[in-house]
Amino acid sequence: MSRLRRIKHVALDMDGTIYMGMSLFPFTKPFLSKLGDLGVNYSFLTNNPSKSIADYLHKLEVLGIEATEEEMYTTALATIDYIKKNYPKAHRLFLLGTPSMISEFEKAGFESTADDPDDVPDVIVAAFDMSLVYNRLCRAAWWISQGVPYVATNPDRVCPTDQRVVLVDCGSICACLEHATGRKPDITLGKPDPNMLSGIESRYGLSSDEIAMVGDRIYTDIEMAHNANAFGVLVLSGETTLEVADAAPKQPHLICDSIEVLGRLIEEAHR
Repeated sequence: MSRLRRIKHVALDMDGTIYMGMSLFPFTKPFLSKLGDLGVNYSFLTNNPSKSIADYLHKLEVLGIEATEEEMYTTALATIDYIKKNYPKAHRLFLLGTPSMISEFEKAGFESTADDPDDVPDVIVAAFDMSLVYNRLCRAAWWISQGVPYVATNPDRVCPTDQRVVLVDCGSICACLEHATGRKPDITLGKPDPNMLSGIESRYGLSSDEIAMVGDRIYTDIEMAHNANAFGVLVLSGETTLEVADAAPKQPHLICDSIEVLGRLIEEAHR
């Protein structure tokens, strides 16, 4: 409770934490309202780069949540920032990603290369691609085998869903490419990389122990909290079960059934 009393900002995972697929959890809006009443800021972080910021804001609006661009940070933006910093001359990218994600890169000034052996990219970007085409997967494997710089947006193996299907995510696509080429991504961004939280620290002038990272996954959300020295809260409303959490080598600082329970604890700690 003493650690919760220090929290001034809550970084919220999205899928499995505030909604599942297109189903908003009934406790999400009251939770956000409660944070506002307590003077605790919040932002939305997601390892899912399949949608642009505009599309995410539209989805939140449809679900009944008003948010601003400043409150959103996706792994697509993290990847754009990384490429601009580490490959300043890179302009042409081979993108394994959805049209919505590709539009985010093009908005940032990059050009998407074609599925053509003569159209050489500066960097390959592998992402959660729900529009994945076999020929483009093979082309990506070719460029990877040729030593082109290779960046993955996120390590997630699957994406949470309320449908009766397994959504194969970026980590699994990269495992396929590794099996075909023998090469892993040069870097995998997104959670658990701590840079997504360091941006929040800078933006709001906070220290790491004043931020709670809340999510439904041990190997991304909680791992990032540890990497960033933030307060890691695991919610059991998404992918992870209590049994999996209990067996994790790096334990969450707090485990809650949902953000509804977390909201009550934060309120109790602050008051």
